[in-house]
Amino acid sequence: MKPRVDFSFNRRMSVYLYALLIFMLPVNIIAQSQLPASKVGDPDSFIEYKGKIVDKKSGTSLAFASLIVKGMNISSISNSEGEFSLKIPKEVADPKIIVSYIGFKNKTVSLKDLKTEKTRIELEPSSVNLPELNVVSKDAELLMRAVLEKKGVNYFNTQTLMTAFYRETIKKNRSYVSLSEAVVEINKQPYTSYKADGVKLYKARKKADYTKLDTLTFKLQGGPFNSLYLDIMKNPDYLFTDDMFNNYDFTFDRSTYADNRLIYVLDFKQRPTKTDPLYFGKLFIDAQSLALKSAVFSLNITDRDAAAKMFIMKKPFNARVYPTETKYRMDFLEKDGKWYYSYSRIELGLKIIWKKKLFNTNYFSTVEMAVTDWGKGSEENSIDFKEKLKPTVIISDEATGFTDHQFWGEYNVIEPEKSIDSAIKKIQKQLQKKR
Repeated sequence: MKPRVDFSFNRRMSVYLYALLIFMLPVNIIAQSQLPASKVGDPDSFIEYKGKIVDKKSGTSLAFASLIVKGMNISSISNSEGEFSLKIPKEVADPKIIVSYIGFKNKTVSLKDLKTEKTRIELEPSSVNLPELNVVSKDAELLMRAVLEKKGVNYFNTQTLMTAFYRETIKKNRSYVSLSEAVVEINKQPYTSYKADGVKLYKARKKADYTKLDTLTFKLQGGPFNSLYLDIMKNPDYLFTDDMFNNYDFTFDRSTYADNRLIYVLDFKQRPTKTDPLYFGKLFIDAQSLALKSAVFSLNITDRDAAAKMFIMKKPFNARVYPTETKYRMDFLEKDGKWYYSYSRIELGLKIIWKKKLFNTNYFSTVEMAVTDWGKGSEENSIDFKEKLKPTVIISDEATGFTDHQFWGEYNVIEPEKSIDSAIKKIQKQLQKKR
């Protein structure tokens, strides 16, 4: 039996359910050291393709569309502006990618026929022809219970080694004050196991401007673990346990298609009788396998003080701090009949109301991680204990990587959004002036 820890409801949710665990500490606190960087791939060993994924009908950018190389374990995702980059080894003959997006038809693209820059991939919307509903699909809560019951069947039950790209940003008002990026190895444990996932750092770079942080250090504790906690199929106990089902109402929304398969869409929200800050959003469930494909949700922050307690570990005595925005997203991909964690994103807005100051301060933070490669793991190739990151890790302030335009080498990364790309270029210019 899994041991239970005696947490209060709010504290349990904040520690294990994707709370960003934000530190607001004096400037002289030093971040934990990162592990040394490892290999850097030969730029002549791969071809990088860049482009944009759009709705063929409207031309609208499709954010967070999945790309996977056919016949391989290489994958990526488009950013919030629909842009993507994908690095493929040169030895792969005639590489093809499968592009998928909820509500659209899959598209298989031969990369040899495309440009390496500014490729435009258009997806066609799916038309939904709803089949007859079975007993499970008529009851929204029963359907979600069936999803959890089939976890051991639908999700892999062996150790899996994953390579992932991680990015965290902090903005003060409209300016970036911190930008961190890393490539990590994840030792993903079986979904039927209570053993925690392990993380090892390959390469990382960070630039923070503490002169713009109101004489405070605003840091994200947890790093990649914040993203892993979003895997609610690996860690369901803090959201959809039997007693938690009493906190939520589940209803059906209009079904759709993804990967050429029918997708049930469930809406969930806290019941009117529940006063604790709970979550609301949508769950996308594969009708054939009853596997959770995607979840998009937010925290109810109507009670600002109660919501603040879930995020702020320590704050300045002369200020009130509360969240203004909380958004979460996680996606799974399917291969060979098994589903695996592929992407997660956390967006958090905070407002600081200073006593005896005319202006307030707004912070906005984004944390995202995308799996770019994976394969079977074993005890022999598992992450060594000495190399494992701690769940309390804070990526150290190391900016040297921003001067190297080939810093990521062969690793696939999430294409930076225009604002992040501008911030990176600004950092590079600042570092060049210091030389």
